[in-house]
Amino acid sequence: MTGMRRRVTIGFGSIVCLLFFSGMVSLVELSRLSRDTDDILQTSKRNIELAREMLDAAHGHNVSMIRLAVFGDRGSDSLCVASLERLENTLQEAQHEALEKSYLDSLSFVTTELRLLTDSYLAFGAVERAAKPQERSRADSLGARWYNEQYEAVYGRLTSAIKSYMTSAQSSLAPRTEQMKKNAYRAVTPVLISLVVMIAIVLMLFYFMLIYSVNPILRMNKGLGDWLAFRVPFAVAGDLKDEMLELKEKIDTLIGLCRQHKA
Repeated sequence: MTGMRRRVTIGFGSIVCLLFFSGMVSLVELSRLSRDTDDILQTSKRNIELAREMLDAAHGHNVSMIRLAVFGDRGSDSLCVASLERLENTLQEAQHEALEKSYLDSLSFVTTELRLLTDSYLAFGAVERAAKPQERSRADSLGARWYNEQYEAVYGRLTSAIKSYMTSAQSSLAPRTEQMKKNAYRAVTPVLISLVVMIAIVLMLFYFMLIYSVNPILRMNKGLGDWLAFRVPFAVAGDLKDEMLELKEKIDTLIGLCRQHKA
């Protein structure tokens, strides 16, 4: 491969390789950024779903305890137990899936406290059902007092712990968002570097083609035109290389042949 062709091939080949490399790096970084975004959205969505499930279970348990303790509805025992089991099962799912478990520790503690409180009252209710009818009205008043003084405080702590867990995903978004910002810069940086390098390579190609190709062709074209029109001796100023030098020598040879033919 001759000199001029080699320079042009190397120049444009460098641009193609640089574009390919920067495109691959940007594609990898953008894929990572997309995965991080999807992961954050899915985690937040799942966090809200579990928190809503726990709030529904806690509300159902509270309603059941009101019917049981305050109004003396003895048929709410099963609903109370079912709501508490639903809450505990959802909490186990959250503990299994959560990356940050600090918010679940307090929630687990309050849920255990609610379980012990509920079991103790249900055991008291079993004794109450075996009591004499005249003693049940007194037990109902004690149940309302138990709800106001003991259960309501635990229920309030439970709902607060669930809401804290619900907002835990948002509190962890700041560092993850900062990491996503870094990934975004990392994805754009290769493109910017490639752009700067490609501009430099294109300017270099323009310079070398102008110096070693365009200007010599213009000078040879002017010299050949002057020789044809005015018989001015063909001369090209400047240092010619590679194909341009070969072209000049062939033009000199052709002019020499023409002179010999006329002579």
